[in-house]
Amino acid sequence: MTYYLITGIGGDIAQGICRIIRAYDEGSILIGTDISEKHAGTLFVDHFRVIPSAGEVDGYLDHLKYLIAEFDINYLMPVSEAEIEVISNNIDMFKDIHVVYPGAKVVDMCLDKYITNKFLSSLGLPVPWTKTAQEHIPADYPCIFKGRKGAGSKVLFTVESADEASFLAKRYSDGIFQELLLPHDNEITCGVFRSKNHKTAVLQFQRVLNGGATSWAKTVYYQDIEDMCKFVAESLDLKGSMNIQLRLTDDGPRIFEINPRFSSTVLMRHLIGFEDVVWSIRDAKGIDFDFCNISPGIECVKTEMSELLPPK
Repeated sequence: MTYYLITGIGGDIAQGICRIIRAYDEGSILIGTDISEKHAGTLFVDHFRVIPSAGEVDGYLDHLKYLIAEFDINYLMPVSEAEIEVISNNIDMFKDIHVVYPGAKVVDMCLDKYITNKFLSSLGLPVPWTKTAQEHIPADYPCIFKGRKGAGSKVLFTVESADEASFLAKRYSDGIFQELLLPHDNEITCGVFRSKNHKTAVLQFQRVLNGGATSWAKTVYYQDIEDMCKFVAESLDLKGSMNIQLRLTDDGPRIFEINPRFSSTVLMRHLIGFEDVVWSIRDAKGIDFDFCNISPGIECVKTEMSELLPPK
């Protein structure tokens, strides 16, 4: 029997991961954690625990260590970027179990969007111009303003003037200005998985966002995007799964951020054969596997359902 500890269970990514594991490993025991119990996460796991946020580093790590010992955990799967960062910075504490995360270099280079941009530029890749809010106000409008860390949709504005830029820079001092990449309707999100033996798979989704998350996607294929994603994965020494977001412009693909975690499309893409959660588990066990060929033109949508929680 295999025990999985999945964090951030109140979110859709963790819940999608649970559904995937249930189908793959029917005898598994799932333990979920979150900072609150006011969500649907309890419906997806066998045991649920409220734990401190990753910002309370010592308390957070102590709770994880206790749960790992209590349930004899085999796999720790951190889902939120804040938790991935803390666990990556303290990875030696978890050397006796399998930690499913993309590797220290990916975390170091990709949690901060400004650092990501400079890293990609250092590889010789064309990137959108990017400035911190502490630097001078940009001269090119419209442009984008967003947070350096976390989901891009939480702090995301289209900036039309220097006055707007000055206001945002004062209100969000840790933000960045970035070139507005066009066209709007050609955003590609790429699931990228790289195994221990350096086999790499890339899935390209053209997508539509609703509330900052993918609501509709269609598989596409561009050779230059495939090559770019594999080059970035190798340069980052990717060990597992990450998500590359880009726009396909008239001048070619331009990466604007990389998420060092499973994507919100994790269940959507699993259903069409990009099984990066299962591959991560098999790879950790040293079990060989092959990638399947996924044809362009497959359309996917995200649905929403409602449930009643059982009485306590």
